[in-house]
Amino acid sequence: MGVLIHANDSALIVMLQAGDKAAFTELYNRYKKPLIIHAYKKIGEPEDAKEIVQEVFSTLWSQREQLPSIQQVSAYLYAMVRNKVLNYIEHKQVEARYALNFQNFMDEGLNTSDIRLREKELQQLIDKEIAALPPKMREVFVLSRKEHLSHKEIAERLNISEFTVKNHIKGALKILRLKIGLCTLIALHYFF
Repeated sequence: MGVLIHANDSALIVMLQAGDKAAFTELYNRYKKPLIIHAYKKIGEPEDAKEIVQEVFSTLWSQREQLPSIQQVSAYLYAMVRNKVLNYIEHKQVEARYALNFQNFMDEGLNTSDIRLREKELQQLIDKEIAALPPKMREVFVLSRKEHLSHKEIAERLNISEFTVKNHIKGALKILRLKIGLCTLIALHYFF
């Protein structure tokens, strides 16, 4: 593994595409800290910056076989972080808008048609983010939350372990929490 410290980024990407975990770890170790600092400068939230970088590397690993030709690894990773930061900011704005609308609702009283419209918008946002989950994670999450199957039932249906089911659901909630925000995640439990 010490040899990889001296490998150039292009060689590490080729090894990563072949499924080399050591190459992935080396890329992670090289770029994790600068990417977290970069994300933190954009959003000002250290924990969220770490989550964004974690998600970038998770995506890098899961899509390693479909990676395009990468000339500059650092530029590619910074672009991935930039896109995740933009999504984060967009979702924070949505969350802030919902919080403001909720406060207005509390101040002004019950408006049934407005509530239905907001529920529909929120449901569309939730469905969009669920659809963006990795396929197996999405399948497990839908079976759990929409079909209300237990971990054991899902494991039996998909021929996977209950531990794997639990990890998929935990991962899905973590991704949704980051993308949708805590405020709308509470509504997710309410709607399902």
